[in-house]
Amino acid sequence: MTYSIASLVAGALTGHRRWKPAWRKPEPKPSYDVVVVGGGGHGLATAYHLAATFGIRNVAVVEKGWIGSGNAGRNTTIIRSNYLLPGNVSFYELSMKLWERQEADLNFNTMVSQRGVLNLYHSDSQRDAYARRGNSMRLNGIDAELLTREEVMARHPYLDYDNARFPIRGGLLQRRGGTARHDGVVWGYARAADRLGVDIIENAEVTGFLREGGRIVGVETSRGAIRAGKVGMAVAGNTSRVASLAGLRLPIESHVLQAFVSEGLKPTVDGVITFGAGHFYVSQSDKGGLVFGGDIDGYNSYAQRGNLPVIRDVCEGGIAVMPMIGRARILRHWGGIMDMSMDGSPIIDRTPIDGLYLNAGWCYGGFKATPASGMTFAHLLARDAPHPTATLLTLDRFRSGAVVDEKGMGAQPNLH
Repeated sequence: MTYSIASLVAGALTGHRRWKPAWRKPEPKPSYDVVVVGGGGHGLATAYHLAATFGIRNVAVVEKGWIGSGNAGRNTTIIRSNYLLPGNVSFYELSMKLWERQEADLNFNTMVSQRGVLNLYHSDSQRDAYARRGNSMRLNGIDAELLTREEVMARHPYLDYDNARFPIRGGLLQRRGGTARHDGVVWGYARAADRLGVDIIENAEVTGFLREGGRIVGVETSRGAIRAGKVGMAVAGNTSRVASLAGLRLPIESHVLQAFVSEGLKPTVDGVITFGAGHFYVSQSDKGGLVFGGDIDGYNSYAQRGNLPVIRDVCEGGIAVMPMIGRARILRHWGGIMDMSMDGSPIIDRTPIDGLYLNAGWCYGGFKATPASGMTFAHLLARDAPHPTATLLTLDRFRSGAVVDEKGMGAQPNLH
């Protein structure tokens, strides 16, 4: 069924009793051309692009839980392309362009809202760093505006501009940045991939890999063995654990990143705001809740829950820049598992084991990268060659020293 005004009216006239499930619940076939491990945004976007862009439709996505049960539903929904370094700037701009056409491509309302992303600066040196980043963006055809204190105040008069420790002196604005509905993104990719013939197999945890002559030829799952021409891993914070099943040790650490949402409030925060003197970012959902977060928890963990010291640190950062947030009650909070690479940038590459491909190391940038991650990983799986925007995101760079050290992405675990 194609979603449209006509189908909505027809559904209403029939009491909404004829809507079909958004995707099938198939039994796994014995073999596929490609098996994608991980039913989050990146895995589903990869499967969608394999079918839609490269015409490879004999594809399965295997997910240990239900669709969207991992990091895809555990983030702060921010999308942006305000990066600095060559390895990331073109990649995230590709993602932004795919976000801008996503709803039409998927025939699904993913609630993309380009309300703007504003990074505040609090010193002359930070202003210069943001000017450098903005210039890099503009040289690459990406919108960027360096705002003065007065221009920021006109947009957000409720911030604390005269804090003795952290006075706000301006900000870097990307108007095309904003937010998208995280659950809607996962559901949209799942539905679109299913319509193209992709099998989405839920509750199928990968317990091992099938090998023949040193090559990966499939996966062992809790629902049986599935053979594959190629296997792609897109399992975010569980990457090191799943990779260990194939005997791989990767330059990745898993950390918890907590996020929070307040009670519903009247429209207050127009756009996304980040605190430049600490790690705090906030936006307001369509339901009125303030959605905010900060640093990762400093210890390694695979648990989807966090620790109280980080909650305190995030709240302190919020009150420092926006004191009124102290009067809002937190409705709920959650934790996602971040696969932190050693330089803060992702890995999209073949592994040393023939037949096994890797999509990992997203640190703080996973959700916003979803469309481009799927496009570029599908390109790698389909053509055995990196996509032009992902040529620097190799696994080998940690051996050669050609790292993509994007500080604005929240880089080395040792700094946390």
